[in-house]
This record gives sequence, C-alpha cells and structure tokens, in this order.
Amino acid sequence: HVQLVESGGESVQVGGSLTLSCAISGDTGSSLCMGWFRQAPGKEREGVAATYLRSGSTYYDDSVTGRFTISQDNAKNTIYLQMNSLKPEDTAMYYCAATNYAGRLSRFEAQIYNYWGQGTQVTVS
Repeated sequence: HVQLVESGGESVQVGGSLTLSCAISGDTGSSLCMGWFRQAPGKEREGVAATYLRSGSTYYDDSVTGRFTISQDNAKNTIYLQMNSLKPEDTAMYYCAATNYAGRLSRFEAQIYNYWGQGTQVTVS
C-alpha cells in the first residue's frame, strides 16, 4: 500500500516557473516507478514525466522536454517536477502516480499505475 500527496500547484504567469512535490509513504516495494500526469478540462489524462526511484532514470513527454525536470530526494522520500517556461497549455490538474509494473507498456500509460495522489492544480495565464 502506497500513499501519495501532491503539493505546490498554484497560479503562475506565462513564462514563469513552478515546482511540484509528491510525498511518498507506505510500502513501496522494489523497482518503483513514479510518474507525473496531467489532465485539463476536455482533454484526456496524459503522462508528463516518469522516473525510477532505484536507478534515477528519467523520461519525458515531447511536450515538456527541455522545460520540465523530474527529480527525486531519496532521503525525503519525495519526487519533484520542476517546470520552467510555462505555457497556457500547461494548465491542468497534475497527478503523482506510482507502480511496480515490469511489463513492456510505456510508463506513460495511466493504466499501469495503481497508486494515485489527489492532484494539485496548476494554472498558467
């Protein structure tokens, strides 16, 4: 059982920066993969970034490559999403997710994640 709590979402100006946090608690198991997803009104949920806690490997959706950075602080059991050069299209509810999935599906597929946070709203205008 894993519990995730996101924080840091707020309103920010176009071109600004913002950092989201996801606190992880409970039994994480082995080879845990953490993902950041977002969903805007009228749009499907989409994967933004993902990282493996053990290896630190990172992956990004093309829409955020070069602007967003996913990182982890193992001591604090927390992952972060540093967002720079924010655009209006980045406006969405951002969710933190966790999975021990070891199959061949993309880590940006929401269906492979079995733990989700409550979400934190990011508004860029």
